[in-house]
Amino acid sequence: MYQDLNLADVRAFTVIAEKGSFTIAAEKLGCSRSHLSKQLTQLERYLGVTLITRTTRAQRLTEQGQFFYERCQHALDVMEQAVAKTVDDAHNLQGKININCVGGYIGEDIVNQLVNDFMSQHPNIQIHLDFSSQRVDLVLDEFDLVFRMGELEDSSLVARKLMDIANCTLAAPSYIEKHGRPQHPKDLKAHACVTGSVYHWNYHRKGDKSQKTEVTIAGALLCKNGRVMKSSALAGNGIVRLPEIYCSAELDSGELVHVFDEWTISDTPLYLLYNKDQFQPARLKQFIEFTMQNFMQYVELPEVRR
Repeated sequence: MYQDLNLADVRAFTVIAEKGSFTIAAEKLGCSRSHLSKQLTQLERYLGVTLITRTTRAQRLTEQGQFFYERCQHALDVMEQAVAKTVDDAHNLQGKININCVGGYIGEDIVNQLVNDFMSQHPNIQIHLDFSSQRVDLVLDEFDLVFRMGELEDSSLVARKLMDIANCTLAAPSYIEKHGRPQHPKDLKAHACVTGSVYHWNYHRKGDKSQKTEVTIAGALLCKNGRVMKSSALAGNGIVRLPEIYCSAELDSGELVHVFDEWTISDTPLYLLYNKDQFQPARLKQFIEFTMQNFMQYVELPEVRR
């Protein structure tokens, strides 16, 4: 009913009522006395109520005008506080950042350390770090930022590439001693494999990406947690496909070894994603900048082996 109410007219009325003078109110608002009078007339006509009784010598609030002034003054104060808080949160380093991230080593070791260091520098920022594995929607799921592995499909998002993650096929020496080493990816069909969310393992020959092959895996263990998958492989329960940075220590110690010499898996890109927003809050800008500048410092890249 009141969607066409002009807030500028309401604001003009409250200043007139507060100052008790059209002249003083006009000076405060930086307009002419006649313009102010016109605004008040428009408001009264819209409401169908006389708010201020005025003569050439004096003015006073009517009973309806006093009631309207008190309520409107309170409402305008609340609006000013809301505006101030919104602007303050947007331009100052404070408030909450909601982040979704892949779990396992990347989330629990790399991003976790990065977030802790960022919060140490900016104690007025709170971070909600979510490790749910489903592919989230930044808008519908109310996330500000997402750390995501794999090629991207949604071009409406800003994607900042953090690194390429090398993937490898590994097994415990005890498994290879007992079951033999596959010579070709297709041989994996005859072996026990530990799988996560990927059932089709794609390979290309080293030095010649045109030679490709794909094998569908039937897992001995199915689990989407990288630490559990690695643990199962260490126990000799099967061959596992994992990012190499998940297994640096085990490769160095020889507890896990590479299965193939001639075949490899393509790297998986890791991105930081966020929505396009020309009015992005300062806390998000600062976190994005911190991440882009420092991310690789938290990554322990495995040395070249073999």
